[in-house]
Amino acid sequence: MSRRRAAEKREVSPDPIYGDPNITKFVSCMMLHGKRGVAEKIVYEALRMAEGRAGVAAIETFRGALDNVRPGIEVRSRRVGGATYQVPMEVRSERAQALAIRWLIAAARGRSEKTMVDRLANEMVDAMNNRGSAVKKREDTHKMAEANRAFSHYRW
Repeated sequence: MSRRRAAEKREVSPDPIYGDPNITKFVSCMMLHGKRGVAEKIVYEALRMAEGRAGVAAIETFRGALDNVRPGIEVRSRRVGGATYQVPMEVRSERAQALAIRWLIAAARGRSEKTMVDRLANEMVDAMNNRGSAVKKREDTHKMAEANRAFSHYRW
C-alpha cells in the first residue's frame, strides 16, 4: 500500500434499469473474466425473480438484503509486544457495503440450486428475511468482535 496519498474515489454511474449505483457495484463484483453482459443478465433476472418471491419491489428486496448483511463491527489483527490480538473495530460505511456485496455473492455461489439466477434470488430473499449464509457470516463476525471486546483498548 502506498504511503504517499490516498487513492481517489471513483464515481460509480447508476445502473440503467433501477438507477442505483449499488447495483452497478454488485454487477461489477458478480462479473467473472470481464463478462459484464452475463453478470448483468444474472443480476437483473435474479432481482426480477426475488421480487416475485418476496412480494416486494426488486430494489427494496436488494436494499433490504444488503442492509441485513452489512456488518457494523469487525475484528482487526493488532500486534502488541510480540502478541497478536484480535481487536474489535467499527467498520467504515464503504467497507461495510463492499463486505455485504462480497458476502452475498459468495453465499449465493455456495448454494446448491441449479442456476446462478436461482441461487442469487433465493439468497437475496433469505438475506432480506434475516436468514441465509450471508446473514450468518455477519452474525459470526459480530460474535467474534463481542468475544474479543476485552482487547478493545488496543484500538488505534
